Amino acid sequence: MEHAPTWLSNSLIYLAAAVIAVPLARALGLGAILGYLLAGIAIGPFGIGLVSNVQDILHFAEFGVVLMLFLVGLELEPSRLWRLRGPIFGWGSAQVLGCAAAIFLPALAFGVAWQVALVAALGLSLSSTAIALQVMAERQMLPTSAGQANFSVLLFQDVAAIPMLALIPLLGVGAVAAQAGGAEGSGWLWDFAKVMGVIAGIVLGGRLLVRPALRWIARSRTPEVFTAAALLIVVSIAMLMQSVGLSMALGAFLGGVLLAESEYKHELEADIEPFKGLLLGLFFIAVGMSIDFAVLLASPLLVAGIVIGFLVVKAAVIYFLAKKMGVGFQDRPVFTLLLAQGGEFAFVVFQAAAGAKVLAAQTSSLLIGAVAISMLLSPLILVAIDKLLLPRFANCNTEKPDEISEQQDAPVIVAGFGRYGQIVSRVMMAQQIRVTVLDHDADRIETARRFGYRVFYGDAQRADLLRLAGAAEAKVLVVAVDSAEAANAIVDLARASYPHLKLQVRVKDLTHAYDMLDRGISGFERELFESSMVTSHKVLNALGFEPEHAHRVTQSFRDHNLSQMQASHAVRHDTNQLIAMAKQSRADLEAQMQSDREALAKHQHAAHQAKAHADAVVDAFNLPKTSA
Repeated sequence: MEHAPTWLSNSLIYLAAAVIAVPLARALGLGAILGYLLAGIAIGPFGIGLVSNVQDILHFAEFGVVLMLFLVGLELEPSRLWRLRGPIFGWGSAQVLGCAAAIFLPALAFGVAWQVALVAALGLSLSSTAIALQVMAERQMLPTSAGQANFSVLLFQDVAAIPMLALIPLLGVGAVAAQAGGAEGSGWLWDFAKVMGVIAGIVLGGRLLVRPALRWIARSRTPEVFTAAALLIVVSIAMLMQSVGLSMALGAFLGGVLLAESEYKHELEADIEPFKGLLLGLFFIAVGMSIDFAVLLASPLLVAGIVIGFLVVKAAVIYFLAKKMGVGFQDRPVFTLLLAQGGEFAFVVFQAAAGAKVLAAQTSSLLIGAVAISMLLSPLILVAIDKLLLPRFANCNTEKPDEISEQQDAPVIVAGFGRYGQIVSRVMMAQQIRVTVLDHDADRIETARRFGYRVFYGDAQRADLLRLAGAAEAKVLVVAVDSAEAANAIVDLARASYPHLKLQVRVKDLTHAYDMLDRGISGFERELFESSMVTSHKVLNALGFEPEHAHRVTQSFRDHNLSQMQASHAVRHDTNQLIAMAKQSRADLEAQMQSDREALAKHQHAAHQAKAHADAVVDAFNLPKTSA
């Protein structure tokens, strides 16, 4: 019996490891990235040893990072990228140089040779683009100011990796001999010309050749060929950049930016996204496999010192820069962690340094292992930040605005200035009705004040702040907070202390609506219900329903749904009764709608007959016709 090819058996191992480890990691709240890393450790040479050719896999898997940066580039139009040039080169250079200096100087103080200290500092100053962008995408941070700042620094790091790699041969053992040759003095100019030629070729090709080619391929109406063309574009750009010693990922990003304004942008995204996800997962598995535990276990205290040392030093520098960059207080811990960890380009820098004899092989393995461990620890630290640090930041924000301190007397109090509360407040203000607005999100208050809104810092769950907001004199309290638990607490406090207040509550869903009914509150609105009704009305209009008929249909549904909510409230804890009632309600609604359709048809038929009779009388007596 023939053995399966190596690539096939390895594929089976990678897929099985990912399918088992990632869902387990997610179920434990650790995130997908840590699942991939743990899977790599388990199947690698220092786990159960199912895979040994780690470097080959790592080089192949790096293409996942390339595809990811191509997709990021597709989201950034050239004009938008140009607007980011200041943060990219300003804050990006500040991060790289600041972190490198903060690592280099202590290393010198501990007696490390300056060449080794410099290479280590430069490599450790880089961060993981793959992990950072993946985390920001999961948290929807990329469109935010913190996400843009983080991305700008990461992009500069990709650019900075190029001169770092160019510097390493000059620090090596053979640097003097190479310079003594003299014949390579003009090589710098030739290399620079090649680099500029490739970049110019990518820019011009993207503008003049790629778009017409995509248009021509799209006319063939063969989706699989268009997918092949999308991958061909990325692979070609990556190979061009690598041929002149530049970063493949940087080239792919540049190609993505040039196609960001293309009419095929969304199709390119849809075609490449599945490949990106798979290869990126493979990249993290390969990083897990690449950790050399033999070297790490030989010097565990030294490894721990390197990992903790560079993480703490980088975190201090980056947190200081985040403050100067205006990154929001709540966003700074995640921003700092994503840039403090080591990065995948550090592997390339340290391997190149070992090849040039700047670093001993053992030192290179030690640094690569420290970087890999930092990437392994980052998802765990992120979980700790989410569960332990961020709640403390919310409660102990040293930069929060002053709490409401002066007695207010507006007739309306709005608790929560999110999307819901903003609309209610603006309607009242447009009618010259004074409103006191409370919110406990410092960043949101700062943004609101920049737009000219007067919002007080304070949590409406606190009795003293609700009193200062004027609850004793106000007529209406609008509870528009995001959290159902917080809304319930505010309602309980208001009913106990200020029973005269009329309450209007934003509820998230049917369960939250039941909470209000339990409290005897009828003044509430489900946040998506009315907008869904408006959309249904528009859909019926688009299908040819008369506006009055569409209104009757949606109004009937609204009335039925609200009465059903009241009826189901009493049996909501009995699942069997609730299901039976829901089925009966759906049947009743369909019967009611059928009856309405028949009544409407009879009405329309009678109206048609009456019009036909009137037209016959007019024709019989030659009377002048009037318009309907």
